[in-house]
Amino acid sequence: MLEKKMAAVYASGLIQGMTLVVFPAISMVLTNPDEFNFSTAAYGSLFIPQTVLAILASACWGSLNRHWSSKSIYMIGMSLNLLAMLCLMFSAFVMHEHVLSYSLLLAATGFLGLGFGLTVPTLNSMTALLKPHQVDSATLGLNAFLGVGTVLAPIFTALFIGIGFWWGLPLLLVILMIPLLFFTLPLALPGGNINISSQKTPKNVSMQFLVFATIALLYGIVETLNGNWLSIYMHKQGHASSAIQSLGLAAFWGMVTFGRVLFAIIKKNISESIVYRILPFIAAAALFLVACLPDSSPYLAVLAFGLAGFGCSALLPLTISFATSQSITGSIICFYLCGYGLAAFGVAPLQELTKVSLNAIYALGSILAIVLGCMTFAIHSSTREKKNELKG
Repeated sequence: MLEKKMAAVYASGLIQGMTLVVFPAISMVLTNPDEFNFSTAAYGSLFIPQTVLAILASACWGSLNRHWSSKSIYMIGMSLNLLAMLCLMFSAFVMHEHVLSYSLLLAATGFLGLGFGLTVPTLNSMTALLKPHQVDSATLGLNAFLGVGTVLAPIFTALFIGIGFWWGLPLLLVILMIPLLFFTLPLALPGGNINISSQKTPKNVSMQFLVFATIALLYGIVETLNGNWLSIYMHKQGHASSAIQSLGLAAFWGMVTFGRVLFAIIKKNISESIVYRILPFIAAAALFLVACLPDSSPYLAVLAFGLAGFGCSALLPLTISFATSQSITGSIICFYLCGYGLAAFGVAPLQELTKVSLNAIYALGSILAIVLGCMTFAIHSSTREKKNELKG
């Protein structure tokens, strides 16, 4: 029975990863003059309801988890993801009706935000409860499945666009989600938040939380600069085709996944502190490389974004894992989503106000990644000491 429960959780992570990347994956469709014909600002604005509602859902997750079962929250979250994909699919039939199509897409991103905000913290909590003695590796495993989903989304997008059927991706996700919900329905999934009642409240918990929150915020910005704006950058700066744009997105999320799987496997052979402290600087170097690339160099951009993906790989799972010991997983995801929102719809207004190129914005992102890296030195040692105290 445990195997079925883990299969349901990991399969949900896979599908959640795919839904999360659907809109960045079809950015070339949304901005194509012959299809939706949205401006860069309109494209960025699509993520406003997703971010706001995801923050609201994740902020309320702790309260909901005290009154509802985790399974109920999970079922609601996945159902909202299903509604999001249906709205996206139907928008394909009214893409030239600007107001109607944009309204459907805003509804889709809104449902997606609610679904993400409810589902991801619930899946992380369930994973920890199903594997209480292997929380770190189990969390990394879940996020690896999330990563596999983010890799599959641009690959399927490229395939469907190639046959003139871009909305095949949301259709595929609808087909996958319905049987998953029926498979999960009879399972007795674990419920309740992670709470260590015997743990004394540390005197510096407020400062600890601020550090966790800031790292999650900065990580959200760094990840989203790659995940959401990669295709736009490669189209405008690299003059890349839609297939190469999808390759770049797949390279980024593929290396995110590779890193998470790699560090889950070698966890016993390499210190988490080393991984946690080095990865942000790899991401910073990759973002700086992106900022320095000459125009019309799409394949170099693919390599640079792949390196950025490796730098991002285990940062969020490890931050969630460290934060879990203080029962603030939902809050950490909330701050990650704040960073996601700042980057998702803040890039276009920043460009309009400052008249800077995407290269300059990626250079700024490299500085933020360096700040993130410096903050990991402040958080890791004290967090690990608390975990050791709990084990003792």
